[in-house]
Amino acid sequence: MRMKYFEYSLTDPSVQYYEILESLIERWEFEIVEFKEAKGQYDTDKAGRYFSAISNEANLKHQQFGWFILGVSEKGKVRHIVGTNFKQGEGNLERFKYEVARGTTGEISFIDIIELTPIVDGRTYRVLMFQIPAAVTGIPTGWKGNYYARAGESLLALPQFKIDMIRSQTRQDWSKQLLNGATCECLDKEAVAIARQKYKEKMNKEYISKEIDHMTDEQFLTKLKLMIGGKLTAAAMLLLGNPDYDYLFASPPTMMWRLYGADGKDLDYELYTIPFINVIDKIFLRIRNLKYRYMPNQMTLFPEETQQYNMWLLRELLNNCIAHSNYQLGGRIYINEFEDRIKITNPGDFLPRDIKAVLEVSYNPPFYRNQLLAETMNKLCMIDTATMGIRKVFRIQKEKYFPMPDYDLSNESQVAVTIYGKTLNENYMHILYDNPNLDLQTVFLLDQVQKGRKLSKESVDYLRKLKLVEGKMSNLYLSSAVAKSIDNSAQYIKNKGFDDQYYKDLIVQYLEVYHSARKKDIRALLWEKLPEALSDQQKEYKIGNLLASLKRAKVIKPSTSNQQKNEWILSK
Repeated sequence: MRMKYFEYSLTDPSVQYYEILESLIERWEFEIVEFKEAKGQYDTDKAGRYFSAISNEANLKHQQFGWFILGVSEKGKVRHIVGTNFKQGEGNLERFKYEVARGTTGEISFIDIIELTPIVDGRTYRVLMFQIPAAVTGIPTGWKGNYYARAGESLLALPQFKIDMIRSQTRQDWSKQLLNGATCECLDKEAVAIARQKYKEKMNKEYISKEIDHMTDEQFLTKLKLMIGGKLTAAAMLLLGNPDYDYLFASPPTMMWRLYGADGKDLDYELYTIPFINVIDKIFLRIRNLKYRYMPNQMTLFPEETQQYNMWLLRELLNNCIAHSNYQLGGRIYINEFEDRIKITNPGDFLPRDIKAVLEVSYNPPFYRNQLLAETMNKLCMIDTATMGIRKVFRIQKEKYFPMPDYDLSNESQVAVTIYGKTLNENYMHILYDNPNLDLQTVFLLDQVQKGRKLSKESVDYLRKLKLVEGKMSNLYLSSAVAKSIDNSAQYIKNKGFDDQYYKDLIVQYLEVYHSARKKDIRALLWEKLPEALSDQQKEYKIGNLLASLKRAKVIKPSTSNQQKNEWILSK
């Protein structure tokens, strides 16, 4: 019989987590579970090392996640709740989540942070459960450039054999799996004809068009790798399959359009099944796309006129849902249309973890969930796999002076994105109209302000330096007097800085000339070129991140294991 460590209400919405906590205390610490007393605060660097270790061990044990728990003790060999004041206060846990992400591989952070209030002897305590995701297949999770592991309850460096085990993992591509019983007879002839035409348009070469025209369906599908060894892949059936044969999937893929009125009531809906190659055109016939008029500038007498939604933008987002959904979850893609916005949801987590990372010019995705499907959709002119599609979506909204898309990643098994079909804030419009050269990262921050979202102190300081916002941290608002205040492009670059690749290139060029460098040499090289909006501490952190990134990419390496005498040199 399980021992009772605390009491809790069975009607509490978090009842499942109380049950998990109880079972974890009973089992106690092992490779993917760590308890800390942490009655007051806890060192972020130590937490980051545990994050790395638990993430790597969860991967090796084929688990989806592990746990790091604060507020539980085993002093005196008795396991008991002691409570914790760690990061108490509004927004502190979210900021901690962001701090951890800045030091991890791929900027991954906690799946969730659960705050519980168990009762012991009539007294209520606070316990924090940090849910840590398993390392991505083939990529160990690091903390500030180092990898960690567990041996029982002990924390240690990740041994080389475990690094090799993770790096040698083969990622399973759902879209490449062969469907039993699926033959060319199970395909939709019109869909195959569309695929042929789209492929010829993509390749845009006369000899390739002639080659495709003389191919049988089997030869064409084999060329696209949609047919392997005479058998159809899941990607082939998803894009080109006859709906009468959707039972060949363990869970048939579907999409649903739903229309809502101003009062939130359902007005209409339609369900769509395979083939998905032309499903977006069918959905477009249902979406209302009205004319919208607005005044983006205070000085003009004539309003701007535009459609509520850019159809390329919607096509890109919907096709991204098709390409990157986790079909093994058995969920459905939804297109929910409201009077002033469209919300699109699809099953599966957002692999970049943070939308801000995607907006960086130098961003590269760690991998594609459905590699064959994504590659095929690119060949058929359906999506952009050069990591530019989402950035273009944001640029389109920016050029219309509309709010940025909202990505909701709070649900680990679902991605939701909302596209606005109207303006929200006049000052936001005026700033974008008067300053068309603002980069996407800055516009993203302005958009967060107009929506009343909280920003980090670093982000607020940066916007203040550009004179784009006013007010206190707790009541921030967009400046109405910004006008042309940042027209000076030289000052704007000083405030904003350059993209990371610029700084990395400078480091490499320095090492090519001088062959080695201490960190102080790199500091002297970059310091005056880093954004003026950054504090000295933030500049130090930025330089450390740049060096760690180059080390992870095997561009540079330390000259010796002795940290006191260590210099950076080129790896090749």
